[in-house]
Amino acid sequence: MKRSLFKRISNRALHLLARYCPGATTVRPWLHRIRGVKIGENVFIGDDVYLENEHPEAVEIQSGVQISVRAVIVAHTRGAGKILIEKDVYIGPNTVIAASSNRLLRIGEGAVLGAGVVVTNGVPARVFVANESAKAIATVLVPLTKAARMEDFIRGLAPITRRSKAPPSVAVHPNPRSVQVSPD
Repeated sequence: MKRSLFKRISNRALHLLARYCPGATTVRPWLHRIRGVKIGENVFIGDDVYLENEHPEAVEIQSGVQISVRAVIVAHTRGAGKILIEKDVYIGPNTVIAASSNRLLRIGEGAVLGAGVVVTNGVPARVFVANESAKAIATVLVPLTKAARMEDFIRGLAPITRRSKAPPSVAVHPNPRSVQVSPD
């Protein structure tokens, strides 16, 4: 569907307003509705949420949905797809939802998407989706803030092997001057 230049410019202006204006349950949903996004009742849209810029009509958000800060919802990848976010879904901070061309991506009723999750396929109803927790992969021998060059920081990384799964722990004893480092 070809849009006029005026429609594309006004859509982007409304999108910018919706990203930064106050009113997570009032102004932001209203501005997105004007753009063409189908939005139910009692929807919360957090600060700086990127909600499909090129094809806003390809997104449907049902009632009771909460979209946290800086989430990104894109309904087009080389052509418009469709995103359906069913009732009472929670979308965590920095989550990315991206639909492929000519495909429906459905987030089922009551599903919870944790912080930083990337979703490119549908999510069943009442499922909690989370990223793997952050893992320590190296011990920092030269702090990045103290390194003169990036190479110094990189050379100062000691990979954590299976034997030594974590950096040494520090145990503080009742005497604050007595600190022991143990290899765990």
